[in-house]
Amino acid sequence: MGESAKTEETAALSVRALDDETWPAFARLVEANNGVWGGCWCVGFHVKLGKGRTAAENRAEKEQRVHEGRTHAALVFSDDECLGWCQFGSPEELPEVKSRRLYEKGLVTLPDWRITCFFTGKGLRGRGVANAALGGALAKIARLGGGTVEGYPEETDDRKVSGSFLHTGPMVAFENHGFTRTRPISPHRWVVTRTVAPA
Repeated sequence: MGESAKTEETAALSVRALDDETWPAFARLVEANNGVWGGCWCVGFHVKLGKGRTAAENRAEKEQRVHEGRTHAALVFSDDECLGWCQFGSPEELPEVKSRRLYEKGLVTLPDWRITCFFTGKGLRGRGVANAALGGALAKIARLGGGTVEGYPEETDDRKVSGSFLHTGPMVAFENHGFTRTRPISPHRWVVTRTVAPA
């Protein structure tokens, strides 16, 4: 694919909020990808996922949160097809962070917002979905009042990394959007931060 075709394809992406209207497209993408990360349905940062918890329970939890306005995500669309997303929310909405012990050890103050996870559907990678989703999430955060935003991306360091390890996002995407590294919380994962002005 030539550079102009890549640009055209990226330009055709749009970002919408996860809400009652976009829930069916989101659900179709999750169902087409086996519930995402073993049936998580993108609730793993909302609640602790115990061994007995089923994919059906996770789906019901996510749908209820959508209907109640207690979950946020920037969904990336090509026409009416949802290709992927970036989840964001307040620490109260998304209390379950990875590497909690190291995270809390270096914690000075909680952020206003967390960007916790990314997902791009199978066969849809390489189209700029994560980048569009992150940009969309930051725009939505600005409209919601802005503030300090944290992310927890994986640094690949030229390592070949499975997509499942990149569910918190690749470092390059965050750095391209103006985040700076604050502190490491695992050998290859960092807390990154930036301030978003209100729109």
